[in-house]
Amino acid sequence: MAVSSRNAESVSSLSSTDDPLLPWLRSIEKALQNSFQSNNSTDLDELVSNCIYTFRADPRYRDDVRFLKIWFIHMDGSPEYERVFKEMERNKICLRNALLYESFALFLEAKGRLIDACMIYHLGISRNAQPLGRLKKAQVLFLERMSERVTNGSFQKMENDVSSENFVNPWSITTLKNLLQKLNSQIVKYEGYHLNNKAYTGKVALSSLQKSARHKIIDIGGYKYQIKGCAGQGGFAQVFKAYVDSNPNDVVALKIQKPPFPWEFYMYRQLDMRITEQERMNFGFSHRLHLYSDYSILVSDYLGHGTLQDAINSNAVIGGSMEEVLCIYYTIELLHIIEILHDTAIIHGDFKPDNLLIRYSRDDLTESKDDFCMRAGPWRNQGLCLVDWGRGIDLSLFSEKTKFIGDSRTSGFRCIEMQENKPWTFQVDMYGLCVIVHTMLHNSYMEIEKRASPDGGYVYQPKSHYKRYWNVDLWRNLFTKSQTNKKAEAVIGEAKNFPVFFLGRLYLLSSVSIGSYSIASVYRRVMERSTCYVLGVFGIIMDGENSLSVSIIVELKGIIQCPTVTILL
Repeated sequence: MAVSSRNAESVSSLSSTDDPLLPWLRSIEKALQNSFQSNNSTDLDELVSNCIYTFRADPRYRDDVRFLKIWFIHMDGSPEYERVFKEMERNKICLRNALLYESFALFLEAKGRLIDACMIYHLGISRNAQPLGRLKKAQVLFLERMSERVTNGSFQKMENDVSSENFVNPWSITTLKNLLQKLNSQIVKYEGYHLNNKAYTGKVALSSLQKSARHKIIDIGGYKYQIKGCAGQGGFAQVFKAYVDSNPNDVVALKIQKPPFPWEFYMYRQLDMRITEQERMNFGFSHRLHLYSDYSILVSDYLGHGTLQDAINSNAVIGGSMEEVLCIYYTIELLHIIEILHDTAIIHGDFKPDNLLIRYSRDDLTESKDDFCMRAGPWRNQGLCLVDWGRGIDLSLFSEKTKFIGDSRTSGFRCIEMQENKPWTFQVDMYGLCVIVHTMLHNSYMEIEKRASPDGGYVYQPKSHYKRYWNVDLWRNLFTKSQTNKKAEAVIGEAKNFPVFFLGRLYLLSSVSIGSYSIASVYRRVMERSTCYVLGVFGIIMDGENSLSVSIIVELKGIIQCPTVTILL
């Protein structure tokens, strides 16, 4: 293929022995400008084709991003773009560069070839294209866009029918980014907010904590944190137990996240402002946030007595299930937490037993019905603490007509509305509560089925059967009331008022008695019938000459006082 005489003269006059591609780049840049002005790309297409023909086999430019961009100009002007990409692969053009796969995936997305675009992201990641982090982030953004397309497509008819309503995915990267930008002037004034526009440069690389963290000391914002162990791990974050300035009496939880994520800190400060001091202990507390360009470190209270999920698992370890009266007690706690939360126009969005830490009172619990109902005396320090606010939703930031359409993608905790592509608000938390209650009762996640109702419609009920000696009507009503097939407005009203409706009945049952046992006395009964009952985390329980090694042993430490039990940590 020959270059036209005019272009040949242009290229020849700009030739360079050190970088023969450079004069071509200048000519192509000029041709691009001319094509925009004249709306004629003939000369540009010819010049780009000749440039590719000249240098495609030149090893100097196989990993040159400038040459890669020329290929994409060529691709944009060719109807056979897939053939162009295969030719790039044959000539090994930037095969280890993430830009190749990101650019081609975006090109395919613009063409409506979404599945092919998804495959290109996978191809680049499988080839370990660099920077890999950038490519993975681009893939996440792509999947987020696809999720919104699918969801918006499902709700298109609804939007046409109810034009005054607004449908939003509260967890999409776009939504959170826009909200944080609008709130930035407010967030920077919050106590404990520390912003550093540079990357974290401490002596101990934060990435090294994923492999070995114990006893390492990291410097953050003038504090020295001695890592004592990993307390939890998710897809983008790890939580570590740490001593502040090596002081064992000053223990915190460090949530280290990449990429940085200040939204959770914002939610904690909203909880500080909206929830009364008396109830604040039920929702976790964040001391400060250190925000870098590559990481965020959230410093929060550390509760070392495990989660509600640990308590549920501990019953499976000893071959039983949680006492029904204890299930009722925890259900009261869950309903009370949700009642307070929803009344302050906040949705947690990730309501599951892993995110509920156990609080306990070191003092003996009283049999006083008034103390129990009013959370007075030792009962004040007894209960649960809801943490992990990364999916929290501040309803005050949205109009009253807003309905949410995001999918949590959390197996077992997707509310009915998510499963049926319907809008939701408070239901996401209420469904999570039902799953938790079901797990406490049955030691398994909840599977639901539609059942005919007396009014000719249907209700949702768990497939699992209730034991005959349980308070069957109580549990059946709980699951029925919190899962309804009514219109969205009615669902929202019932979901918000449901805790108030149910708390009275549960208080009555638990504070008076079930059979002959009250809440306080059930702990003693559990202690008497169990050889050893869950009094530590990741330890070995010894009772006389018998020993039991368990992987997770957590339950209400300090409530059951058993002198024959020794904990070896």
